[in-house]
Amino acid sequence: MKTGTQASRLRRATAVALTTGAVLVTGALAAAPAQAVSAPSIVAKGGYAMNNANGSTLFTKKADTRLSTGSTTKIMTAKVVLAQPNLNLDAKVTIQKAYSDYVVKNNASQAHLIVGDKVTVRQLLYGLMLPSGCDAAYALADKYGSGSTRDARVKSFIGKMNAAAKSLKLKNTHFDSFDGIGKGSNYSTPRDLTKIASSAMKSSTFRTIVKTKSYTAKTITKTGSTRTMAKWTNTNTLLGSYKGAIGVKTGSGPQAKYCLVFAATRGSKTVIGTVLASSSVNQRATDATKILNYGFARLG
Repeated sequence: MKTGTQASRLRRATAVALTTGAVLVTGALAAAPAQAVSAPSIVAKGGYAMNNANGSTLFTKKADTRLSTGSTTKIMTAKVVLAQPNLNLDAKVTIQKAYSDYVVKNNASQAHLIVGDKVTVRQLLYGLMLPSGCDAAYALADKYGSGSTRDARVKSFIGKMNAAAKSLKLKNTHFDSFDGIGKGSNYSTPRDLTKIASSAMKSSTFRTIVKTKSYTAKTITKTGSTRTMAKWTNTNTLLGSYKGAIGVKTGSGPQAKYCLVFAATRGSKTVIGTVLASSSVNQRATDATKILNYGFARLG
């Protein structure tokens, strides 16, 4: 049939044109290999990554979908503490029974702080970020919130967390807890969490803490003697498995599933990002690794 003949002529003509065109564009393609990398597929419900130097987007999957954040909330907890005026990292905080009761009641991750011990703010930040201690989070919220009762101080501290989110112009973030054990309105998005982490990473103290694989705190007991605490190990496995990893924080929970805010530096380039609601501890690390590899490939 004529149509068939025309079609085959057209195919041949197209092939010739494409071949000729290919010779012309090969040089252009060779000059921009970074653009040729295809975006990875991840299991996590949401993901985002950006170039930390200028905030340009490198990867996105439901980046603006509000999701439960689990303990990645603690990035903001630390950021608020580190932003306190005249902060003294060596100031001592006495561990209250309320902190220990809280973690037991909620079956929460903890730094195993001992009631009556005096612990420095710096040590509490390590206890917050490495083993993801909700007891350390409570101690910090109690110290840096204002009010005459513990409840008032905690409420005030959470208010500071929300004020910090607002100052970063985040429209899809809200905190109702100091540690991620939310009451129904503790949420953020992959994009917003990445921005919070990028802002927190401007603090050299924060950067030092989140890239630390393990830390042993020496606290002061009720009797004034020194207690060497059991070693705190960072829950972020990327620090041991990904070349150049420098942070940031894990999170998990019945609603949040498995989350990870991650950052890595190679040469002069830093990729920072977030995966929320992945399917397991291993999968969140795999998702993050894929995004990091993709991010660095795009940056060239």
